[in-house]
Amino acid sequence: MSLTRSDLESRRLQQLILQAGGGVNFLSEAQLQESMRQTLGQLESSSDVWIFAYGSLIWNPIFRFAEQRVGTIYGWHRRFCMWVPRGRGTPENPGLVLGLDYGGSCRGIVYRIAANDVPSELLLLWRREMVVGSYIPRWVRVFDGTQKLDAIAFIINRRHRAYAGNISLETTVKSIATATGELGSCADYLMQTVNGLMTAGIQDKPLLRLHKRVLALQNGRANPGQL
Repeated sequence: MSLTRSDLESRRLQQLILQAGGGVNFLSEAQLQESMRQTLGQLESSSDVWIFAYGSLIWNPIFRFAEQRVGTIYGWHRRFCMWVPRGRGTPENPGLVLGLDYGGSCRGIVYRIAANDVPSELLLLWRREMVVGSYIPRWVRVFDGTQKLDAIAFIINRRHRAYAGNISLETTVKSIATATGELGSCADYLMQTVNGLMTAGIQDKPLLRLHKRVLALQNGRANPGQL
């Protein structure tokens, strides 16, 4: 299954985290609201807001948006760099999901949320992306080929204990190939992201190579030591 709008409206995601135990802390509603306020800063209430998507927001955005475009950011790249012991994994076999990490560039989808929808839709987005503080909301400059857009992107928080750091390719492939949780498997998350990017006309070669290695391991055509 995938995360739904109802899951965010009912705060089911927070309940899953509480059930996981292990001392995981999540941000309260007041903390989420304050984070949103600080991120928006002096932005006028009548302004639309752009959101840069690079992972599951591409194929399962959930929030309402008025427009979408393909765009590129520089200084950040898409990488499986966040451990998840629930949702796409278990405490015994945590999964990995995508974050934006330092360096390189990233092509993704940039969504425009209409000003009237900003309060409700950003709150759902914050409940989804900022639930345990493993991301940092940051303004980035997106280039869509003709225009430069300022958008909010969720960058990996390198100080958070969920940050995977410089893990090996072998570890990455094994985790994605085997981890699964209440929201589905990491392999499905990867496949959905690859398909979403290709539907948008984006070919992420490192992600395609990773997908090929994951499939090879799942189908018994390779063992982790050969990756």
